[in-house]
Amino acid sequence: MSDIAAELARVKGAFAQPTLTLLHQRQAPVVITIFRAAFGRNNRPIPTARLHTQVEEHLAEIRNAGDADLPTGSGRDICQRWMRGQWLVRSLDEQGNEVYSLTSHAQQALELVKNLARDRATLSEHRIATILSTVRRFNSEANPDRSARVTLLNDEIARLKVERDRLVDGAEMVSATEDYMLEGFTELLSLISALPSDFARVEERFATIRGEILAAFRAEDRPAGEVIDDYLARADALITATQEGRAFEGAFALLRDDGLVTQLREDLNALLEHPLSPGILGEADRAELRGTVKLVRDGLDRVLAQRSRVTATLKEYIVSHDAARDRELEQTLRQVESELMTWMSTTGPRATHEVSLLPSRVSVDHLRERFHDPADDVLPDPITAADPAEAPTLSLEELMAQGGPQLGSLRQRLDDALRDLLPAGSLGELFDALEPSLRRPVEIFGLLHLAADREWTTEDVVEEFAAVRPDGSRRTFAVPRTPLPDPDLAPGREHDREESRR
Repeated sequence: MSDIAAELARVKGAFAQPTLTLLHQRQAPVVITIFRAAFGRNNRPIPTARLHTQVEEHLAEIRNAGDADLPTGSGRDICQRWMRGQWLVRSLDEQGNEVYSLTSHAQQALELVKNLARDRATLSEHRIATILSTVRRFNSEANPDRSARVTLLNDEIARLKVERDRLVDGAEMVSATEDYMLEGFTELLSLISALPSDFARVEERFATIRGEILAAFRAEDRPAGEVIDDYLARADALITATQEGRAFEGAFALLRDDGLVTQLREDLNALLEHPLSPGILGEADRAELRGTVKLVRDGLDRVLAQRSRVTATLKEYIVSHDAARDRELEQTLRQVESELMTWMSTTGPRATHEVSLLPSRVSVDHLRERFHDPADDVLPDPITAADPAEAPTLSLEELMAQGGPQLGSLRQRLDDALRDLLPAGSLGELFDALEPSLRRPVEIFGLLHLAADREWTTEDVVEEFAAVRPDGSRRTFAVPRTPLPDPDLAPGREHDREESRR
């Protein structure tokens, strides 16, 4: 085969991928728009009925805007076509409910459209410097020559030392230009936007393995031990021999290091607070950078959940199939054999007995009923209206000052603290940072109530809450310390992550 023919075959294979079939169809702008509006950047799973309704509502809005070239059919029919195109996948969540999520092919298409919609970077000093720095670091980490690697490290140490001494001596700091910051933010956003599709590919690999394991168990043409050995070998190959698996292991190793995670969060915070960042980044881009750590952790959680489902499939087969179904079937056959031998001992060789294939239905002639009792619907005694002149004269501020905790305001402050890149360490630190109107003694009970609703645990040590009464007097309370959870970890995932690390 000639070079041009081989290249044509590779290009045809690329165009046959679901990513390009989605972008190549006539209604691609409408489909991409609905995917971006429904799933967002995190590819959060959506219940099937809700997505059907959302698709119909989005199409109605687009139709009212004047666009007539739209997919036809109900929301359910359209989602079924998208599943056949390998852009949507339907699965069960942890509660057993059916949900839709985007495949890695659809996420790649969304990423490509997002990059094209963003201002494209051009050739600049920042890009050339990034390439040189990446090549230099890559060579210093991969060069097989020991002396060459040591020389590279010495040159880098000398360069950094000269720059450090220059700054220590009070030399002028070269400020980053707006073009330099724009290039850096564009490249950073491009790298972050590729993460969801990378995690989705690993998740789909585990889902494929799970389907093949279920098919092998149902076929029962191989021993269970052979099926399990095959799964272990394939899971190990997925992590060590594929690009997606190695990327997943690298991200998992990053999140094991609390120091690296803290450094990443602080670096992002410093970039977002740069004087030039407000004029470069919009609110959507700032939110995307601020949620980088959470984005990585959510992707890891979905991959770990998919891997746990494969493990649960093996466990269910080993425990229930071998130990329960086969044993019950064996006991039933033995009982049938025993009854047959008893019957044959008292009958002749030509005796017959009719046995129904299905058990007969149980008929119930009468069901108990509970009749209506008029005494249950007796109205209560009427309420007598009090004399308004006897009511005390109090202002709204005085009533609120003597009332219970302001749960709405406390919940808002608590949510704002959890969204902060550098949140408070405990409820006591959060309480001390509130204004005096939210530091009444009763507000301590409000914070503890909200913490109990979120199932946060307390520690054995106590911390002080400096409360301020409405009359201005102060009182200090000693309360068990309640640490605030990591804002990027979903509730209940810490234990699952520790189990997976083991």
